[in-house]
This record gives sequence, C-alpha cells and structure tokens, in this order.
Amino acid sequence: MPTATISFDKFNQLQDDACHQRIRAARERLGNKAVLLCHHYQRADVYQYADLTGDSLKLARLASQTDAQYIIFCGVHFMAEVADIMSKPEQTAILPDLAAGCSMADMANLAKVERCWRELGEVLDVEQQVTPVTYINSAADLKAFCGARGGIVCTSSNAGTIATWAFGRREKILFFPDQHLGRWTGHKMGIALDEMEVWDPDLEMGGLSAEQIQRAKLLLWKGHCSVHQMFQPAHILRFRNQYPDGLVISHPECSFEVCRQSDFVGSTEHIVRTIKEASPNTRWLVGTELNLVNRLAEEVRHEGKIVQFMAPTVCMCSTMQRIDPQHLGWTLENLADGKLVNPIQVPKHEAELARVALERMLAVS
Repeated sequence: MPTATISFDKFNQLQDDACHQRIRAARERLGNKAVLLCHHYQRADVYQYADLTGDSLKLARLASQTDAQYIIFCGVHFMAEVADIMSKPEQTAILPDLAAGCSMADMANLAKVERCWRELGEVLDVEQQVTPVTYINSAADLKAFCGARGGIVCTSSNAGTIATWAFGRREKILFFPDQHLGRWTGHKMGIALDEMEVWDPDLEMGGLSAEQIQRAKLLLWKGHCSVHQMFQPAHILRFRNQYPDGLVISHPECSFEVCRQSDFVGSTEHIVRTIKEASPNTRWLVGTELNLVNRLAEEVRHEGKIVQFMAPTVCMCSTMQRIDPQHLGWTLENLADGKLVNPIQVPKHEAELARVALERMLAVS
C-alpha cells in the first residue's frame, strides 16, 4: 500500500460536523474491511463509531477473533500492539494517533526490568523463585520478557486468577508496572502488606535490603495510573457523609486506601456490569476514568440510578483523548483511498514471545 498522500493538516482544522460526515462516508466505502475497537475510556465522539468495545481483556480476545483486514484501535499504543500480536498475519493494526501512549506503561521499560531481574539474581535463584507478571498496560517487549521467562500477562479483570497461577509455579511474583493493582490483588489473596515490597527502579536493588527481598512474596514495581491516583479516601468520606445509603465502586488501579474504603472493586467491565445489574434508584460514586463514568451515568439514568464521578477535579485519560474525530477521519479516509497510515507492527521476535505470555493469560482466564 503506498504512502499516505492525504495530509493530517487537512483534518486538523476541520470542524467536528464536517469531520463526522467524512468519517461516515469513509466507513461506508471501507465496508467490512475495517473494524473499530474502542476501550471504555475512549471519548464519546469517537466511541460512537465503535464496532467492538470493552476493557483490555475483552479487547485482547476480540482482536484475535475479528476477520477484518484493518483493526483500527481507538485506545492507546499498548492496546494496538496487543491487537497486532494477537491478530492474523494478513491483518494490520492501526493507531489513529501515534502519540496516544500510556504514562503507566512508560514507567517500566525493558532496560530497567532487565536490571531488576539481574539484581534480584544477586539475592535469589530468580529463575526458580520469581514469576514475572506484567499488567497488559505495558509495552510489547515487556510482555516478551515475561514470555521468555515463564511469566504471563494479566488484566484488571483476571489479576487474581493470574497471580494464583503464578504462585502455583514459583514462590514469588515480580509485578509491573502498576503497584496498586498488584497490592490489591495480593491483599485479596491474603498476603500481608509487609510481604509486599515496592521496587523502585531508580534505586540500587530497588531500594530494598536483601532481607526485604527474601521475605517478600510480591515485589511491586513503583508505577501507577495518573488518572486513578487522583482519587482519595476523603472523596469517599464526603460522599458517605452526604449519602449514607450510597454505594462506592472503584478500579483496582486506585490506591489501596481507596479500594479498601469502597464497597466494590473491579475492572471497567466489572464496574459497568455491577451498576447496570444494581437495583433501580441507587446512587453510586465511581472511581475510574471520566468518559466511562459519564457514559454509564447516561445509560442507567432511566432506572433512577445516579452515577457520579469520585474526584472533584476532571480526571480523564489524556493520552487516549488524543484519538479525536479528526485523527479517526484522517485514518479512515486514507484507508478508503488505499493508503495505510500509522500501522503498529511489533518486531517478529518480540511478537512471538509476547504472544506466549498473552496466550498463557487467555488459557488461564
């Protein structure tokens, strides 16, 4: 397919109404050659065009099942990488804006994880004692790292199941990049907080003593989600004082204190399902990304349910927000004209090892 000749500049200044018209026209021209996958956190003006929606686990499965020639991922970079890894060789994964990354994923890179592994090897028989587990919110080379070392990938939906699998093989887990998901998962399994240590990749030996490393069952990478860290226990206290009968549900990327004070904790799919299946006329405080909360509030309003956002300030996934109608329109129109833009292609050797870790996850889940 030739290099794109439609410049993004022609779309960048395009008014939304005109852009939506061109999106619809290009989609009609493409027919079933392209499928649009949208994460729950995607902005509403893009989400409306989704063929398939879900959280990371659901979308990982869907990416391996679609038959479309082009998989257009309206999410962030690591999601498009998963689509490329799990899709068929003749399919192409596309990210409408290559700047749509993930700050959490960027908190762990291969060089730092490899150094961590070497340093752990100074204290432990690391290959025999430690299973590396990477959250799906990570780069493909970290998934490959896990695939090569008997490790696995997890999502917020299946972290407990994956941790059980990992502990069935080795006595310790190195969990990256999100410390909060790892800590909540360990807590739900009955692991004491003093058996979960935070590994700081910017410090020698992660800032831990040999005794701390030897005692720890879970080594948690010092990483976090910039959205979910905004939620605070004080937000929950204020809500409970105002609405004693209200219910609180949070994503496990929130801090341990927020999760512990919530009535329910779970993935985006769990949050959506729990609120939709709840009794009418209930009130909910939700600790996760703003676009999802606003969409869910509209969907359940007719049942008398009130869904409100946990933080008093606006918290949205700013990098996913980069996938706007202008980038989507530019991508679709180029494809309709036979010009490929922004393909995501994981190097073959990385893709093979990453697929091992992802397929382990799908088999266990």
